[in-house]
Amino acid sequence: MAGNRSAGRDVHIYDVNDPTTVLGGLILTNGITNANLYSMVEVFLLFDGAYILQHEDGTELQRNGQALRRGSYYIVTNGRIVVNNEPWLVRTNSASSGSRFIAFRDSVRDRDRRCVMTREGALAEYGIWFGFEAAHVFPLAYEGHWNDQQFDRWITIVPVSGGSINSVQNGLLLRADIHSLFENYAISINPDDGYKIVCFLPDTKGIAGTYLDQQLLGDNRRPVDQLLRWHFRQAVLANMRGAGEPIFENDFPPGSDMMGEIMSGPRASERMEFELFNRFAMH
Repeated sequence: MAGNRSAGRDVHIYDVNDPTTVLGGLILTNGITNANLYSMVEVFLLFDGAYILQHEDGTELQRNGQALRRGSYYIVTNGRIVVNNEPWLVRTNSASSGSRFIAFRDSVRDRDRRCVMTREGALAEYGIWFGFEAAHVFPLAYEGHWNDQQFDRWITIVPVSGGSINSVQNGLLLRADIHSLFENYAISINPDDGYKIVCFLPDTKGIAGTYLDQQLLGDNRRPVDQLLRWHFRQAVLANMRGAGEPIFENDFPPGSDMMGEIMSGPRASERMEFELFNRFAMH
C-alpha cells in the first residue's frame, strides 16, 4: 500500500479567490523559513504577475529568514496561478550492485568517507563500510532522460567507465537509512540556501535545518549544484504539489507477489518501468 505524503501537513496553500481548493502544502520541519516557502511555492506553481502569501490571520508573509509558522496561506495576486506540470520521475530504492556501480561506489567512498548529512564516519581505515551507501543524486535508472536532457554538460569529472551519470559528481555517501529517505524524496538539499538539509516528512533523524558537510563542499569533486537543485525540485514536486505523490512499498519478502503489488498500486506503469530500468542500468 502506498504511503500518503500529505498526511500530517500543517502548512496549506490556497488561492485567496478559491479558499476551498488546496493547491499544495507541506509538513513543517526545522529550518524552513518564510523565504523558503516562497521559493518552494514557485517550484510547483507558476505566476504571470506579482503575488504575496497571506497567513490565515491576515498578515502578509515577508520574504525573510524568519521561521515559518504553521497554518493556511492564501495567494493574493492580480495575475493567473497555474499548477506546474513539470514531470516528477517515479523513484524508489535503487539497486546497488553490478559492474557499473562498483567504480562509482569506490569514488564516492574515497571522497566522502562518512555520511555527508549526519557526519557519522565509516570505519574506512579498516575497509569497513557497512551501514553506508553511495547514492546517485540523479538516478541511474533514468540514464536515457539524463542523456536526452544533456545533464552530462555539468559533469567535469568523467569516469573511465560507466558513463557520465556514474561520475563522483553525481554521488553522495549516506548512511543507509538516510539513503532510503533521499531516494524517496523525503529529504533533500537546497543548494540555493547554503546547502540546507530539508525534511519533507517528520524528521526522525535530527537533521532538518542542518547543512551539508563543509568538508564535502570544499572538495572540487563534490556534487554539482545543478544536480542537487534538480533533486530538490523533484522533492518539492513530490511532497508539496497538490496532494503529493505516492510513497511506494519497497519491502517485498521472498515469495511475495512483487509484480502484482506494483501493478495494483498507483502509477503502476511508471513504477514498473523504473524497476526494470533500475536493474538493467547496473550492468
